[in-house]
Amino acid sequence: MTISSDRSPAVDVAAPKTYEVRTYGCQMNVHDSERLSGLLEEAGYVRAPEGVDGDADVVVFNTCAVRENADNKLYGNLGRLAPMKTKRPGMQIAVGGCLAQKDRDTIVKRAPWVDVVFGTHNIGKLPVLLERARIQEEAQIEIAESLEAFPSTLPTRRESAYAAWVSISVGCNNTCTFCIVPALRGKEKDRRTGDILAEIEALVGEGVSEITLLGQNVNAYGSDIGDREAFSKLLRACGRIEGLERVRFTSPHPRDFTDDVIAAMAETPNVMPQLHMPMQSGSDTVLKAMRRSYRQERFLGIIEKVRASIPDAAITTDIIVGFPGETEEDFEQTLHAVREARFAAAFTFQYSKRPGTPAATMEGQIPKEVVQARYERLVALQEEISWGENKKQVGRVLELMVAEGEGRKDGATHRLSGRAPDNRLVHFTKPDEEVRPGDVVTVEITYAAPHHLLAEGTVRDVRRTRAGDAWEKRNAVEAAKPAGVMLGLPKIGAPEPLPVTTGSGCD
Repeated sequence: MTISSDRSPAVDVAAPKTYEVRTYGCQMNVHDSERLSGLLEEAGYVRAPEGVDGDADVVVFNTCAVRENADNKLYGNLGRLAPMKTKRPGMQIAVGGCLAQKDRDTIVKRAPWVDVVFGTHNIGKLPVLLERARIQEEAQIEIAESLEAFPSTLPTRRESAYAAWVSISVGCNNTCTFCIVPALRGKEKDRRTGDILAEIEALVGEGVSEITLLGQNVNAYGSDIGDREAFSKLLRACGRIEGLERVRFTSPHPRDFTDDVIAAMAETPNVMPQLHMPMQSGSDTVLKAMRRSYRQERFLGIIEKVRASIPDAAITTDIIVGFPGETEEDFEQTLHAVREARFAAAFTFQYSKRPGTPAATMEGQIPKEVVQARYERLVALQEEISWGENKKQVGRVLELMVAEGEGRKDGATHRLSGRAPDNRLVHFTKPDEEVRPGDVVTVEITYAAPHHLLAEGTVRDVRRTRAGDAWEKRNAVEAAKPAGVMLGLPKIGAPEPLPVTTGSGCD
């Protein structure tokens, strides 16, 4: 404290330290990053203004080890921050997530200006590790080998006021030969059902109207607690939560997709008519090599049962092209399965070696040009099917939950965007009355494109919701603070279809 000449106190208050979180990878990483943001804000940090591009007091990388070139992307970004850190005394850089869990000491050796390295099991330690690195003036590396605290017990800074992720399990018991996730996130560990429902009820109390149940293998929930019908029971319990309008889940494994889950989906009104279920390949030979515990007939049988119980369900999937040993006949089986399944969308990946996985050392690695050609054929087929399935929506009257930031051209076209119950993206004519993200509008679909729908007529109805109120309240609060830096990864629901990418899915 300093004393002025008139003896009135003048306190020197330092500006709060800013942070930025950069996220790569799956929905689990997105959810973890919301926790990291919550932890930092609880520790007194504030989000850096949008567009600072690393010019923050603390920059956190939450990494993925599944996608190709994940390490190159990380070290490239770290390299760009090195001169920035030299010019900014006190700046700290932290690296967490799957790549940190895998590479550990390598990160600090390759980028000695990194201050903290933490793993997938101890994200709650980030503020402590940052402070320790500051005091000791040396890098802190702390990788826990098992889960210290379930992520959802940590503070959170959610990216949406109206929709939320809810983790029901972490880890995975599968041994897919292309996937390194089980080695990095450990064996499956389930949360108590009561804790999950309590979190959902608390979220609904805050204004959330849509939740997505999240797990590396979400419908295996219960294996850790000895109840094979635990997931279907959880879905039905969600249906009894007043104020919860939409329930989704990702990503289920075909092995664990039982009839009781299909019945729960069909009979629980707020469980949405949407299913994202990774197929990975349509070839029984390739599925066996992948150690996927189902075959094409079983997968298509599940889809047939889902559509019999939920005729309007939109079904999406993940597919890997060019897995080691995949023949032209194997690939044709994948195309056949895609034609039979008629997916609303497919997230397609070109196989790439991931160090530490059995598939990386398998014989029969496919030449890049062959993989690329097959990939393009698959994309073309799925584009045709997606467009055909979307055309079936024309003329339907749907309730949309108004979304935030999902229509990049909405400003120019004077439209807004929302998600249908089946999670299809719909751009609609902006009504005269105010509509907020989280509100619900009723529209008629007038046009279909492969990856979105249009409702060009007058909005039939606008329903203001508690979720919209929550968005409005949070927006007012945020307006008084520095603008936030978005995590830059998927919104609630499935990601955009058919990304032009290489790598392999982890579900």
